[in-house]
Amino acid sequence: MLRIGHLSTFYHTSLLLMAEGIDDRLGTVVEWKLFGTGPDIIRAFERDEIDIAYIGLPPVVIGIDRGLRIKCIAGGHVEGTVIAGADSVRGFPDVQDLGELLRQFRGKRIGVPGRGSIHDVIVRDCIDSYSLAGDIGVINFPWADLIVEAVRKGEVSIAAGTPNLSVALRRFLGRRILWPPERLWPDNPSYGIAVKEEFLRESELIKKFLLLHEDETSFLKRRPGDASKVIASVVGIVDEDFVLETLMVSPKYCASLPEGYISSTMKLVKAMKRLGYIKQELAAHEIFYTDIISEIHPGRAHY
Repeated sequence: MLRIGHLSTFYHTSLLLMAEGIDDRLGTVVEWKLFGTGPDIIRAFERDEIDIAYIGLPPVVIGIDRGLRIKCIAGGHVEGTVIAGADSVRGFPDVQDLGELLRQFRGKRIGVPGRGSIHDVIVRDCIDSYSLAGDIGVINFPWADLIVEAVRKGEVSIAAGTPNLSVALRRFLGRRILWPPERLWPDNPSYGIAVKEEFLRESELIKKFLLLHEDETSFLKRRPGDASKVIASVVGIVDEDFVLETLMVSPKYCASLPEGYISSTMKLVKAMKRLGYIKQELAAHEIFYTDIISEIHPGRAHY
């Protein structure tokens, strides 16, 4: 059996693989387990409830820092954090400096997913970098749907999270993207594939899974319209136009682990140490195991 932890994020290949059914191709029973945030997935790893997972890299780093023996073995997507808010707020391209954008929210609060998620780390680092830590409140939510409701009620003024969240805010509340993902933190590892170190001995099974994962990242990249139809059919509560808009917010999909992905992760590690998320500054070899993905994806990345 292969136990896979995943999130509800539309642009993860998990939804495509779930729609197709991959038990026969992997030669084992696959058990999919849904979680609200990356930190929830780390806790599941610690309880030995999953073998492999779709997850942003900051939670992986936090888990390793506290002794969890896991490795990131593949990528999936980069630049998946978006800041969204009301049209009345001056945002990009009128505002070219992130600090200028953030200073509009002194005395207010920003809603982000769970503490330790990649969105949370990026937002808190940006606020800290512009010396606004005491001026802007950060409110963490266990599910993105709750952030939409918090914006509607005025409990938070802006939100930062996945492209899913930005599209929901636009469609249901008329909000817009204030700062695009490629300008927030270039090449940030919005998600990758992590496994328990002891599971690395199942190298052939992992290789089969990563080949399927890579195929689906190419599908997302080359045929987003067709992919959106499949994903909408699995999710059931959104239409394919919603999914397609989400896929196109930051269409940077690949399974490889290029230098940009790894170096961006290491910059996040430095920020996490400075902000107190972790006690030690981990080295790249403590986070990544690249042998398998390098074998099946030896060419240039297509993020």
